[in-house]
Amino acid sequence: MKEFRENIWKDGEYNYEAAYGFVPNIHAYMHEDDVKRKCMIICPGGGYCMCVPHEAELPAFEFYNQGMNVFVLTYTTDITMSVKLEKQPLMDVSRAVRYVRKNADRFNIDSSKLLLCGFSAGAHVCGSITVHFDDVIETNEEYKDVSNRPDGVILSYPVVTTGEYTHIYSVWALVGQDASEEEKEYFSIEKHVDENIPPCFIWQTATDDLVPVENSYLLAKALKEKNIPFAHYVFPTGMHGLSTCDENFLYGREILDYTMEQVMRAVDNVKKGKGINVSEQRRKELEEQFAGVDTSVYENDKYFEIKCRSDEEIAQKQLIDRNTFAGDKSVIEDVGLWTKLANAWIKRI
Repeated sequence: MKEFRENIWKDGEYNYEAAYGFVPNIHAYMHEDDVKRKCMIICPGGGYCMCVPHEAELPAFEFYNQGMNVFVLTYTTDITMSVKLEKQPLMDVSRAVRYVRKNADRFNIDSSKLLLCGFSAGAHVCGSITVHFDDVIETNEEYKDVSNRPDGVILSYPVVTTGEYTHIYSVWALVGQDASEEEKEYFSIEKHVDENIPPCFIWQTATDDLVPVENSYLLAKALKEKNIPFAHYVFPTGMHGLSTCDENFLYGREILDYTMEQVMRAVDNVKKGKGINVSEQRRKELEEQFAGVDTSVYENDKYFEIKCRSDEEIAQKQLIDRNTFAGDKSVIEDVGLWTKLANAWIKRI
């Protein structure tokens, strides 16, 4: 397996105020051969406050093992909740799709088989580009003629609506607590479904304790009304954030934390009194949450250098018991089937 990291924005293109030196990037998991493969770009969740690692590497390994070349997108988030994200994550995923497509030959992918897979708020990022791909104005001539429309999307326990059943913290991170109804409605995905969006695969649990399952139903209903091909699976039990929901998730490999770069850079600056527009309450919360964590190591770009790992090295990594997080491990007997169901769905794309 070949791994590498590349920034998706060139110098001078990315200007999110609370980036603290972070630039949105892709982390690749590629087969070392010349086979043109389907492509998956993964967007981890984290309430638009972070991109959580267990929704990055674990699905990346899964789809890599299904024969795809995979990229994890670390898009813009804000753990300080101080600078509204607005359309920046949408622009990030749009550029990521264009970036990967433009480099299809170098990445050995079939540019007509490019899919997105998002989790929670990351699923909102993926859903947003499916309904708003025409809205994103590409200013770099290098990418203007490259399509940013994905060929299919997998939405895992997705944040969909900004209405009654929303995940309010995601909305606050995007548009703030004083946003107008018009601003919020733009990000309510189910209200913008039309005949041009790609096929969708949606899954969630009925007992999701963070993002109400109604989010999935609202989107499925909108897709049905527009005759968009979709699959919709609702499993009877299981908490939010189950990722691949397999043995690797419950008792799996140690995983890299590269998706936490922006979080750690932001917290380090907050600790040093350099946070941008950070409230005193939020400063205290972050200092308490990250007490004892050496965030300063993230100042050194060498921390993020990729050391390629063989399949054997990955398999031998330290095993971690995640059962405390996942709760009842019996969920893998049904929820854990979602990646196989998704694989069957992908074959139809």
